[in-house]
Amino acid sequence: EGDILLLLDSSGSVSNNEFSRFLRFSAGVLRIFPLGRGRLRVGLVQVGTNPKLEFGLEVHSDQESLQEALRGVQQLQGDTNTKDALVLAQKLLQAADRGAPKILLWLTDGAEPGDVGQLLLEVKAGGVVVIAVSTVHGSHQLREAVSCLYVVDIDHIEIITKNLIDAITFSYFLEIFQVNRLQVVSLTPRRATLQWCPLLTAATGCYLLQYHPVRNPAASSHMYLPGHSSWVELTSLTPGATYTAVLHPMATQRVFQAASVTFSTPPECLSPAVVSVSDSGPHHIRVEWGPLQGAQVLRYTVEYGAIPSGCVNTVALHCHQNFTFLTGLEPATQYLVTVSAWCADGRERSMSVRACTGRRDLSPERLLADLGARQA
Repeated sequence: EGDILLLLDSSGSVSNNEFSRFLRFSAGVLRIFPLGRGRLRVGLVQVGTNPKLEFGLEVHSDQESLQEALRGVQQLQGDTNTKDALVLAQKLLQAADRGAPKILLWLTDGAEPGDVGQLLLEVKAGGVVVIAVSTVHGSHQLREAVSCLYVVDIDHIEIITKNLIDAITFSYFLEIFQVNRLQVVSLTPRRATLQWCPLLTAATGCYLLQYHPVRNPAASSHMYLPGHSSWVELTSLTPGATYTAVLHPMATQRVFQAASVTFSTPPECLSPAVVSVSDSGPHHIRVEWGPLQGAQVLRYTVEYGAIPSGCVNTVALHCHQNFTFLTGLEPATQYLVTVSAWCADGRERSMSVRACTGRRDLSPERLLADLGARQA
């Protein structure tokens, strides 16, 4: 028995693809739970210029009805007025107080949520577990204001499904403030953010965190964290390495079990390592680069301009594309071509090459063919 209220970012900063993925992800997470009287109830509030109650906690009593409703939700667009939507969500959860666990599941792209930290703390103070899933940003202020924060790429959002179901499961919910559960919520080649449900306060103890590469336990590091902590960021990690971290709650009056987690940092963003030019004609060239690195690269851009002082043009390309044709070029002209990879860790890697277009064909046969084409 319990209530889950979805707070869905439906503003204009969320792309159509993100919005659809949010809905499919929510439907998949909620599908395993039985609905109805004495069981789980689900409601949905959309975030836009003005908040919209899509459906309340009393509306859907079976999965078929809920799944159909989620498939039919339309995006609002407009501004990201998270504050007013949170006020509405808080009122709905307070009015639904039946002594059952209450969870606010906030799905957002994290872009400019506004000053909602204090309001989130008030929602939590009312006995609500606030779980946030952000696909772009996860600020320190937001991390401290919610109970659990997951920062994940929208194209890989399904990887947190099991963790989120665990967080919602009521047996886990009853233990959420008693059982120390260490998990990785953000990961780049050189950084990892670990999060746990708080057990201590500043007055009742502290935490000892130890971590080391699995292949080199002797290279162990440790740090002491204050008792009110619920997350920590590890830095200066080695790309493409596997680590084990162990969190020891050190309480003054109780003994808690240590919690551990093993994680692997993704490899460093190395693309583009090679850029080549081929198939050069008077007005076009083909540019190719590699290697492709999947999730490590968000997108590529190709900038090109005539040497020495031509106008610079830019082409933006998907992270899975490794070539493009540059057209509309001048014949027998040298161009500077720069391929840039925008990496998931926030850095940019670039490589430049020079390319020369071919000469225009001035043979009589070519000129006659061009004349005939123009007259036709």
